[in-house]
Amino acid sequence: MSHPPRIGLVGFFLEANRFSPVTTGEMFVRACDCAGEALLNELRAPAPRLLPDTQGFVEGMDTSGPWEPVPLRMALAYPGGPADHDWWQRFLSDVERRVREAGQLDGVFISSHGAALTTEEDDPDGVLFECIRRCVGLSVPVVAVFDLHTNVSRRMTDALSGFVAYRTNPHVDLRERGLEAAAMLRRMVAQGPGEVVLQKLPFLPASTEQLIAPGTPYARLLELAAAWHDPKVLNISLCGGFPLADSAKCGFSVVATAVAGARAAAEAAAKSLASEVWVRRHEFVSRLTPLQEAVAMAVRAGCLEDGATTADGRLILADVADNPGGGGGGNTTALLQALLEAGASRVLIGVVTDPSLAEEAHQLGMGAVFKARFNRATVGDAHARAFEHEAKVLALSDGQFVGRRGLVQGSSQSMGPSALLELGGVRVVVITHRQQLLDPAQLEILGVDVDSPASGVQTLVVKSRGHFRAAFEGFAPASRIIEVDGPGLTTPVLSRLSLTRIPRPAFPLDPDATWPALSPSFQPLDDPTWT
Repeated sequence: MSHPPRIGLVGFFLEANRFSPVTTGEMFVRACDCAGEALLNELRAPAPRLLPDTQGFVEGMDTSGPWEPVPLRMALAYPGGPADHDWWQRFLSDVERRVREAGQLDGVFISSHGAALTTEEDDPDGVLFECIRRCVGLSVPVVAVFDLHTNVSRRMTDALSGFVAYRTNPHVDLRERGLEAAAMLRRMVAQGPGEVVLQKLPFLPASTEQLIAPGTPYARLLELAAAWHDPKVLNISLCGGFPLADSAKCGFSVVATAVAGARAAAEAAAKSLASEVWVRRHEFVSRLTPLQEAVAMAVRAGCLEDGATTADGRLILADVADNPGGGGGGNTTALLQALLEAGASRVLIGVVTDPSLAEEAHQLGMGAVFKARFNRATVGDAHARAFEHEAKVLALSDGQFVGRRGLVQGSSQSMGPSALLELGGVRVVVITHRQQLLDPAQLEILGVDVDSPASGVQTLVVKSRGHFRAAFEGFAPASRIIEVDGPGLTTPVLSRLSLTRIPRPAFPLDPDATWPALSPSFQPLDDPTWT
């Protein structure tokens, strides 16, 4: 090639929960929606609003040789309901126009979650990828990075030349996957587009069972994928999916990328790893702790000295059914009320989304004592019940922070006007812009450093499913991280949801579900860690 490769940059990032309120265009703007020169400026900012996969891709391209970034458009929103379809159509038309007006592109990078919906389309990711493929032609490599919880369709993989999904959960490897995508795209620009193959399984692992830590079933499967021996296979991605999207795309996906002309190698890898997943599906068993049992643990922890780490010492309670990171409202009060009724002390709850309450706290000011009314303005969410309790305003903030750990490390984020309230023995962080607790900076801007025994926090309650694990590692031992069975839009107990679009039968909703691709003569890969 006589000129530095011209690489188009596109992003569409939304994890859509079928049961959550619609994600509007304004919500994309609030998180990040920029194009052209504005996108280029964002890419080069010290703490961009873009996710680290894009930052890693740009870094990888910068360090591997000359290139010309062609910033097209990137839009991301916090996990929520399906995107407004009218906004989506305008977004799609704009991306198509920008790709066609960009001139000859030598490659395209896409930052995607992969589990999006719109109010009228169940596979907007696939529609977007097809659109880009039509614009650039078959000879231009298109490589995308995905969340581990992507719901993959053949429409998506047929339009791609390379597929790279996160390998960690909590997601702490976004930068590395961006670097991998850059190396893959460089290779394909020189050698031709790769081959992408999908194997789909009728298996819906609950979100709480997709943790990747030493010894977990998911971690051991990823070790097998990483050890695949064929040099023609560039990547094997194991994607647990996001069942709360309730679409035909849901289900565990194994996606293999091979070099140009090596489709058979990709097919062999995808089928073999999919078989490994299927025979071990029973190991993904969800175990939640009843709410009252979790509250009793918090009460006992509050009676100990600050920082105690004994069997009844510091504790994390994960309110997994109200996880904004999966489309939850972040506003249920069942656990808060139960803790107050039980007289729990030295508890910190982060973060509760309640714009009206946060605004009132700011109006009243530091030190004010008032009747805090939770969920006074919430409409249409049966889980977000109104609740009142006397509270004192301990701290206020504009909610601006830069991520220090995990998913948003190094990126600028905003919770909007935020307040730290004291309700008896329980402190609550109240925010304006819905999000999960996934970084200690969200608490530190309100003066709370939970790593310090002086914080007075013995029990940390997190509105999160799993990303808090990377942010607050060391606060409590793994045995003291408790996933609570409470109410909310993101319950991992799938049988409680009105799932109507997921193809059935599917395990574990249907225990007798079968996968015909598994041969009776299947032999597991050599892995001595399996029992």
